[in-house]
Amino acid sequence: MANTSKNTKKEGMISAKEISTKYSISYQTVNHYTDFGLLPVVFKEGNVRFYDDSQVKERLNIITKLASEGYSLRLIRRKLLGV
Repeated sequence: MANTSKNTKKEGMISAKEISTKYSISYQTVNHYTDFGLLPVVFKEGNVRFYDDSQVKERLNIITKLASEGYSLRLIRRKLLGV
């Protein structure tokens, strides 16, 4: 059976829309975190961005923890990326 575009998604990858649903955050938040460098895109297929699911889970846990402690996104980015 031929692969369709829906079946070409690589194992362990998750789209921005799936992140939004799976982790109960808005699509706009996923975009903001991506633009801010907190969630790196692994590859794009057309207009769909794909992320490493395990990395997304780990980073969202860290972001949530640090934000609840009062850290700004700028400081969270510094902690995550060492920038």
